[in-house]
Amino acid sequence: MGYIPQRALEKLKDYRYKGTDKSLVSNYILNPFWTWFVTLWPTWIAPNAITLSGLAIVCVNFATMLYLDPEYQVLKGGVVIPQWIYLTWGIGLFLYQTFDAIDGKQARRTGMAGPLGEMFDHGCDAINTTLEVILASQALNLGRSWWTVASQIGTLANFYLTTWEEYHTGEWSLYLISYPCSEISGVLYLGHFSGPVEGILMICSIYVISSIFGSSFWDQRILTVSGLENNETITALVPNVGINETFMFFAGWGLAFNILSSYWNVYQSCRAKDTSTLKPLLYLLPFPVSAALQVLWMNNPSLSDSHILKSRVFVPFLCSWGLQFAHQVGRMILAHVTGQPFPWWDSMWLWSIVAAIDANLPYLIGREPLIQSSSRNTEMFIYLALAVSAVTYIRFVTLVINDITNFLGIACLTVRKRDTHGEWQDANPAREKKGR
Repeated sequence: MGYIPQRALEKLKDYRYKGTDKSLVSNYILNPFWTWFVTLWPTWIAPNAITLSGLAIVCVNFATMLYLDPEYQVLKGGVVIPQWIYLTWGIGLFLYQTFDAIDGKQARRTGMAGPLGEMFDHGCDAINTTLEVILASQALNLGRSWWTVASQIGTLANFYLTTWEEYHTGEWSLYLISYPCSEISGVLYLGHFSGPVEGILMICSIYVISSIFGSSFWDQRILTVSGLENNETITALVPNVGINETFMFFAGWGLAFNILSSYWNVYQSCRAKDTSTLKPLLYLLPFPVSAALQVLWMNNPSLSDSHILKSRVFVPFLCSWGLQFAHQVGRMILAHVTGQPFPWWDSMWLWSIVAAIDANLPYLIGREPLIQSSSRNTEMFIYLALAVSAVTYIRFVTLVINDITNFLGIACLTVRKRDTHGEWQDANPAREKKGR
């Protein structure tokens, strides 16, 4: 018996996926480009291989940051990254968006469309989310700060919201899912402004601006730059904070709006199905609980003097957090496409629970931490947590891919399917037709 129960695998045959995109930028600018760009790819290249290639580009961007600023001190800490590097990050993210957009088109060209592609796509998106938080915070000159932690929480919250919405018939960053009869179907709905389109383009713009003016540009005071610092009426209402902090403020309002809009979509769906409109709110609890565990972990010796925040393990800590989150939402998406119960508990939280309790022993029982008793021990524990998180997530991905590919008789990274005799055959209809 594999990772996915047999009765859940049977639900994969009923899965259907559709899409609606109302984004003006997508429909009139990007989609024509994507439609042309996908034709440059040979039909023997699997759609998941394209998705993975996009994530690999982002990983290269991340590697350049680690090489140039391994301790994540940014410009405030005296580390100067060549400005042209930020441009490569913008190009890399744009390519990721492009590859992410054409993988579905390539799937239809090659006859490989299905639930595996959705899971693979969302898995890569979950990994990319944390990587872009770290890169964008570097470009905004935020570095080791609570603003970066807030950015991580806010960005992951948006991703969790859309996954929660998808599970409950809602929207995936405005993804709309419906469950008619015994069929599980997915309808991708992108509104006039969405994270996968306009949101990514905004981050690309941050990289471009940093490549021109440097990351110090974002430290300029918003009222000073706008010429309003001498306006007493404005200064009495608006604090003269940095542009980067202002950006984070508006991002917070965006999160609040997404929470309301996501719940409104779920509310309407529940009303239409005559089910409880309050019960789905309980399914939001796993995220704030998991986020709180990470923040409590940082409370050593205190939140204002957090060793993790001020040390070189801040980035490994965020990466470990991101992998745990990717595992969490990956299980949610798997539950959706296979019709399984909602995953309330995630085993990867155990490390965070132990670490959070240990870090807060001085407040709980008045004694020093047992595991994180020194800076060195704290760093070793975080690196260990990162390794365990990586191994656990890789194991999860491998087991799920093996179960789905074996059950559906399809390959993950090649354009092949099993025939009735169990032999691998070329699944590309265009190549089969050409061969005849």
